[in-house]
Amino acid sequence: MPIATILYISLAAIFSLGFVFFSYFFRSKKNGKQTYFLAIARFLTLFILLLLLINPQIKQLEFEIEKPDLILVVDQSASIANLEKADSVGSFVESLKKNDALAERFNITEYGFGEELNQNTGDNYQFNEKKTNIHNALNQLNKLHKSTPSALIILSDGNSTYGQDYEFFKTNESIKILPIIVGDTTATLDLYIAGLNVNKYAFLNNKFPVEVILNYSGNKTLKGDFQLKAGKNVLFSKTVDFDKDRSSEIITTTLTAKQIGTIIYEASISSSENEKNRFNNKRSFAVEVIDEKSKILLVSDISHPDLGALKKSIEKNEQREVILKDVDNINILELTGFQLIILYQPNNKFNSLITEADKQKINKFIVTGTQTDWVFLNSLQRNFSKSASNQTQDLFPIYNGNYLQFQFEDFGFGKLPPLEDVFGTLDIDSENSNILLYQKIEGVNTKQALLGVFQDNTIKTGVLFGENIWKWRSAIYRTHQSFEKFDEFMGKYIQYLSSNKKRDRLTYESEPIYLENDQIVITAQYFDENYVFNADADLTIQIYNPSEEKSFEAQMLPNSNFYGVEIKDLAPGEYQFNIREGSSGIQKKGSFTVLEFNVEQQHTSANFTKLDFLAKNNQGQLYFLDQQKDLITNLIQDKRFVSVQKSREKTVPLIDWKYLLILLMLSLSAEWFTRKYFGLI
Repeated sequence: MPIATILYISLAAIFSLGFVFFSYFFRSKKNGKQTYFLAIARFLTLFILLLLLINPQIKQLEFEIEKPDLILVVDQSASIANLEKADSVGSFVESLKKNDALAERFNITEYGFGEELNQNTGDNYQFNEKKTNIHNALNQLNKLHKSTPSALIILSDGNSTYGQDYEFFKTNESIKILPIIVGDTTATLDLYIAGLNVNKYAFLNNKFPVEVILNYSGNKTLKGDFQLKAGKNVLFSKTVDFDKDRSSEIITTTLTAKQIGTIIYEASISSSENEKNRFNNKRSFAVEVIDEKSKILLVSDISHPDLGALKKSIEKNEQREVILKDVDNINILELTGFQLIILYQPNNKFNSLITEADKQKINKFIVTGTQTDWVFLNSLQRNFSKSASNQTQDLFPIYNGNYLQFQFEDFGFGKLPPLEDVFGTLDIDSENSNILLYQKIEGVNTKQALLGVFQDNTIKTGVLFGENIWKWRSAIYRTHQSFEKFDEFMGKYIQYLSSNKKRDRLTYESEPIYLENDQIVITAQYFDENYVFNADADLTIQIYNPSEEKSFEAQMLPNSNFYGVEIKDLAPGEYQFNIREGSSGIQKKGSFTVLEFNVEQQHTSANFTKLDFLAKNNQGQLYFLDQQKDLITNLIQDKRFVSVQKSREKTVPLIDWKYLLILLMLSLSAEWFTRKYFGLI
């Protein structure tokens, strides 16, 4: 306690004693028991009041026992039920939870997982998850329990069907992983389709490749009959020989797209042997057949990495073809047939090309940069202008969440590297512009456009004010190990620029094909008569299955600048849907197909190898369901899992000490009742 506080308390005591002395004893000739009692009560009252005014801080030392964590993690995917181990897993977990020795030694927490990790608060497990993501469960638990010594017991068959491979996952030093393998580890005879590669789109009357990977597990020699069918028609067949040494075969063939629309195919492999699991002997897939391909012309007068990045990103969608040409080799008579022209850093050589594109009403996408001729570009159009200089500047992107022309997500624009353009003031015709991304210059957010679209009637001009967009694509790959998010964003932007269709008040987005395990997401946008997004619309979606003559209706909920609905557990089949806005009656119709594919039924045995390596790589040991006693003994005897006594110094203000307040009330009450009793008041 500080010396100043001790001094204040001493002065408070002296003052209280002095006050009592002068009140009860100074010049008093009769000092009986009554006087002494009242003096003590008055002293306590004054001293306590002064103490509360001083309010000294009192330090308290608190002790607590911190136990290590015992984390029980249960694989709740449907594969556990398929292996007929659901009851065994449930009883195993219950016996661990009810073990007194473990309860005394550990803080026991319980989790279940499928695609996501969830904390389990009940005693019943529902083994109905359609995906298994072991890596995600381990990663989240590693973060949650990183500061406490923990034994992580994971009960699983080791067959992860979603997410990253978990085999080489490494936890913090404080966590020990003890896998409990569920299911038979003995490999049974199994002939199955391990993989299928096919293009999502094909063009009418064109051939498209199909690659099927067949695997065999077993020691016998057998013949497998492979078939590719569309409906009941067999399009391709082949007999494949398998044995112990020849356990895999890759079949490659081509099919012809003969009609427009979504065509469903089935690949199957069969044999005369009695297989334990026949669910993995066939695989359905679908191809959307279209009758035309969007052609995009990419023109430049210089060489730059942006050109390759744009071409690869746009052509990720097989419905688009990008033709890259030097501006000196352009024949303006060949522009017919292109839906979009990309002008990369234009100069006066582009004059005839741009004039002809305007004449034919072809949409354009202009990319500017350090080698753009701004004098030429300013003179050629009125949508924007820039008083450029010879200096360059870095331009960081800022996501515009209010952009409504089409839906795109913010996949981390604020973390992307800057684009580069010449320094200067950019003037925009705001009446015709719609801005997707703004500029951030030297740490200052601005309202200057970085990426936008200018529209004059049905003619659209997109502009990116900066070069080095290839760095964006590379940055996305480094973050997500995939170009998908960037390519999806660029694909939507190019699709919007390529289209000359009249804008609709009600639009929607959905995939034509979903797998049985997928979550189906359908989004929509509704605009008022001035084409301003209406966040108060009443959008409902009705989904109908013609084959089963069943339908259901759901409300589409608003989320930022769109409406959405998520649908789970739809049976395989073809579905039609109708989106309707209640007040205006405007409707949009669409369709999608759900393909039969239950990934949790593809495995016949547990994956011993991966779970065993996971245990050894994380200070642990693999156990079977019948080794419960060995597991408990190991946990109790492991010296890493011991309780630790921790002390914590806590500073408490005296005013929070309730006993002092009670003493103050007692002293006041005692003095008042004494005086009342002897008639002194």
